[in-house]
Amino acid sequence: MVTGRGRYTSDHHFDGQVAGFFVRADRAHARIVRIDVEEAKRLPGVLDVVTGADLAATGWKGAPAMAFFKGVGGSSLRVPFRTGLAQGRVRFVGEPVALVVAKTENIAQDAAELVAVEYEDLAIYVEPGDALAAGAVPLHEEYPDNLAFDYEYGNRDSTEPGFKDAAHVVRVTLHAQRISGNPMEPKSCTALYSAADDTFEICMPTQGAGDIKNSLANITGMPPEKFKIRSMDVGGGFGVRNEVYPEFLAVMLAAKRTGKPVKWLGTRSETLSGDHHGRGADLMGELALDAKGKFLALRVEWLVNLGAFCSNAGPLINTVAAPTSSAISLYDIKAIHGRHRLVFTNTTPTTAYRGAGRPNVAYLWERLIEEAAEITGIDSIKLRRRNLLRKDAFPLKTLTGSNYDSADPARLLDTALEAADWDGFKARRKAAQKKGKLRGLGLALFLEPSGGMGKEQVEVRVGSGGKLELYSQAGPSGQGHETVFPVLVSEVLGIPEDRIELRYNEPTAPKLVGVGTFGSRSLICHGAALQAAAKEIVEKGKKLAATELEVAPTDVSFDKGIYRVAGTDLSVSMKVLIEKRWEQPTHPLDTNIMFDIAFAYPSGAHIAEVEIDPDTGTSAIVNYIAADDCGNIVNHKLVEGQLHGGLMQGIGQVIGEHIAYDSDTGQLLSGTFMDYFMPKAENLSPITLIDCGVPSPFNPLGAKGAGEAGATGSVPALANAYLDALKAAGVKKLEMPYSPHRVWRAIHEARSAKGD
Repeated sequence: MVTGRGRYTSDHHFDGQVAGFFVRADRAHARIVRIDVEEAKRLPGVLDVVTGADLAATGWKGAPAMAFFKGVGGSSLRVPFRTGLAQGRVRFVGEPVALVVAKTENIAQDAAELVAVEYEDLAIYVEPGDALAAGAVPLHEEYPDNLAFDYEYGNRDSTEPGFKDAAHVVRVTLHAQRISGNPMEPKSCTALYSAADDTFEICMPTQGAGDIKNSLANITGMPPEKFKIRSMDVGGGFGVRNEVYPEFLAVMLAAKRTGKPVKWLGTRSETLSGDHHGRGADLMGELALDAKGKFLALRVEWLVNLGAFCSNAGPLINTVAAPTSSAISLYDIKAIHGRHRLVFTNTTPTTAYRGAGRPNVAYLWERLIEEAAEITGIDSIKLRRRNLLRKDAFPLKTLTGSNYDSADPARLLDTALEAADWDGFKARRKAAQKKGKLRGLGLALFLEPSGGMGKEQVEVRVGSGGKLELYSQAGPSGQGHETVFPVLVSEVLGIPEDRIELRYNEPTAPKLVGVGTFGSRSLICHGAALQAAAKEIVEKGKKLAATELEVAPTDVSFDKGIYRVAGTDLSVSMKVLIEKRWEQPTHPLDTNIMFDIAFAYPSGAHIAEVEIDPDTGTSAIVNYIAADDCGNIVNHKLVEGQLHGGLMQGIGQVIGEHIAYDSDTGQLLSGTFMDYFMPKAENLSPITLIDCGVPSPFNPLGAKGAGEAGATGSVPALANAYLDALKAAGVKKLEMPYSPHRVWRAIHEARSAKGD
């Protein structure tokens, strides 16, 4: 329901606030010879112009990156220094160079045009292969080969025999293009500095205030408690809201220098050029099979376009968080080896984006299987069945060190095939052909991690009027925390949901440990912690009830919100116990706990059916089936919404979304919505969602993640469907996105090659 009551960063105002506007690099790689800010400072209404030299004087460190494990030969991730504004060199178009602060945004923008920056151009590398080539100019002098990280998993030696003994070896190369997260509200930040107590109050959209505080503490050297983070409605996180962006540091320094609250609200073009991008990798896979089609061994190589710097999550999701954890998917594989090289290029940094690397894993796996079916002559469904993991194989310790909790792959496959009327597709394809259309059917199976990633602390307080207040580091960004978390507590305590309220990122909130909202971990980790806190409240309440009823605590039992004394009519409700003492500074039922939850592994089988008009290249998704194992579900409507959202973002990547750069200049070619395709409601086909949940034994709720399954399953399912349709037109290979122009061109090139 749209109520108009949402509050975003742009809606929050501090008294006396002023505006900021960024000067950004107009070239991809160059030395900064000189920055002249004097003319800009003379413009009436301008309060300050902050440059990289000003930030360097603070002594602040660079932003951290989440990859603390070792790579090939014991190597470590290389993390170049980066703070809020470019220092000495710019490395991608759109990198912030200076921040102008003025009384109004218009004045700040006018003044930004007066900042003169002299550059000395350097060599430009848009593609990772070019950046790794011999003689390439280093983006960072301390890392002369432009290689950020060389990472491997599995076992190379145990993989080789599988390929040596194979009856068939299948090889595919794929490109997963860059895409933009594009949250509803552009990147923004308002900072207020208090000289009296040396604190910052910062309003920003974030997926985890705790992580932001810790990152700011690492960067500035100030204690985490010096930062008060306000995050209201986020407008979608999608992985691009979970770190300290460089612009935030510049705004903070400007607030400190001017003594005024400084507000910056980015434009959509700044979102497309400056927000960290998703995906961006060249994928290679080799699959060895025996004569009967059994999988023997898998080899994987990724060449990852990391961008000019390491984002917080970019290195992680291209190594441990996706490829290693979900490497074997739902298939029984005897040996595996993967090598992933992360490369610096003159492009915007890449980070996690819905699915966080797992769509690439599933995309590569499912294309390998389709190619294997083509080469071996074994039906693709039979091939998958022959190699599926059995339900009784779980919990499963994998070859790459993950611990899969539960799954029923055969049930997922059978359910999806029946719902999609797989056997009836031949007739539907013939009917489409009579209309001059190409029809394709695509299947994909997947498994991915959710939850885990650290301890979560929650607190339940009795607040004003006897309402329960729930505190957690789980920042809502559209998942429905405000609905689900009170339900979990209500079910345990037996009090109405309208007497329970989720509170988040308020100045009076308790100091909690936690990592926030990403990786489909909210329900598994934060929800389970809140449920555990509610159970502890029940136990605390027995003592209060015993005092109230004048009996021993051992005589008191609890059921459905009521404490009773066996064999008597004595009783008192939890609601009464809460409301009687709410005026006290600390209520005896206030509870704070720490919870640590293992990973869970949602899985699914998705089937897409598409139709293409070969004369125009336009296409339609005519049917979509998603059979998903999300474990136990608390709120089906919210899960459906999460799956729909993920599906839409997967559809966007497959049919049109593409962050494109000019290879010669490094200029962004898709910097506005005039150039960057965004999926619309008309692109969403009829969708059938089927719950095939198998409870997870690794957490008390039995839950698994749901937020990213749609994106992970839809990319390979749709890719397989499009390529299946195009096969009839003679198109053997086509990389995403399958936009009308690309599809039309591929069809006509194939026809020309045949002489049609």
